[in-house]
Amino acid sequence: MKKVILSLSFTFAILTILNIPAFAQRNVTPAIDKDPILEQDAKHNLDVAWQAFRLKKAYKGVVLRFEETFAAYPTFSKIEEFLYLAGMSSYYLSKNEGKQKVNLKLDKEKEKFAPEKLREDATAYLSLMLEKNPQSQYKDEAEKVLKELQAAK
Repeated sequence: MKKVILSLSFTFAILTILNIPAFAQRNVTPAIDKDPILEQDAKHNLDVAWQAFRLKKAYKGVVLRFEETFAAYPTFSKIEEFLYLAGMSSYYLSKNEGKQKVNLKLDKEKEKFAPEKLREDATAYLSLMLEKNPQSQYKDEAEKVLKELQAAK
C-alpha cells in the first residue's frame, strides 16, 4: 500500500513539475480588442477601395476612402492592405494615370493631389506598409515602386 501511495505521490510531483512551464508561458499582454462595428465598416471600405482600384482605376476615390478609414480606425486588422492600395493609387495619380484625372487648377485638388505630394504620400504609405508587414504579399511590387520613387528624387 505504501508503494502505491509513494508511486502516486511521485507521479503527482512529476506532473506538477511538468505543468509549470505551461503556466510560465501564459500571454501576459492582453490582446487589443477590435471594435466589431468599426472593423466591419473598415472592411467594407477596403472592399470598395479594391473595386475602385482594380475595376474602375478610380485612384482618387481609393485615396480618399483610405484617408477616411485611417482617420477613424487606424488599428484596422487589414490596414497594411489598405496602405498598399493608398500607396499605389498615390503613385499612379502622381503619373496622371487612371480614369479620375487631377485638376490642378482647383485649389482644393492642387494642395491634395500635386504630383510631388502624391509621390511623398506613396512613399510614406508603402514604407509604412512594409514596416507593419515585411512579409506582405505586396512586398515585391511595393519595393519596386519605392525604388522608382527614390530614384526620381
